[in-house]
Amino acid sequence: MGKSISILFIVFRLALGGFMIYGGIQKFQKPIPEPIEVVEKAQKFASPEKESTLQKILYISGAKQTGYFWQVLGICELLFGLLLIVQGTGFIGAIFLLPITLHIFLFHLFLEADEVGELIQTGALFFINTALVLREKEKWKHLLWIKPI
Repeated sequence: MGKSISILFIVFRLALGGFMIYGGIQKFQKPIPEPIEVVEKAQKFASPEKESTLQKILYISGAKQTGYFWQVLGICELLFGLLLIVQGTGFIGAIFLLPITLHIFLFHLFLEADEVGELIQTGALFFINTALVLREKEKWKHLLWIKPI
C-alpha cells in the first residue's frame, strides 16, 4: 500500500507539473492584443445575455494589457512546474503553485461555472496541489503550531 501511494504522488507531481509547464508555454504562444482589439472584441459581447463571456474577455485581456502580469504568470507556471517535476524540489514547487492553482480554480468557479469539465479539471489540479503540500506537513507544521514550553 505504501509503495502504491508513493507512486500515486509521483504521478500527481508529474501531472500537475506537466499542466503548469504547458499552461506557462501557452502564455507566450499568442501575441498580446492591442487595446483597440480588446475593446472591439468586448463590444461584440456587450448584451446582457453574454455578460459572462464579456467578464472573461475583460479579465484575461486586462491581465494581458498590464504588459507584465500575463508574462510573469507564465514564467511562474513554467518555473514552479519544473520545480515540481524535479525530485529534490517538488515540495517547494507545490508550495509556490498553491496560490496559482487556487486562482485558476476560482476563475473557473466564478467565471465559467457552466463549463463543468473545466471546473472538474481545475478542481482536480487544486486538489492534487493541496494533497502534495499536505503530504509534506512534517516539513512545515512547526510554522503553524507553537509547542508549549
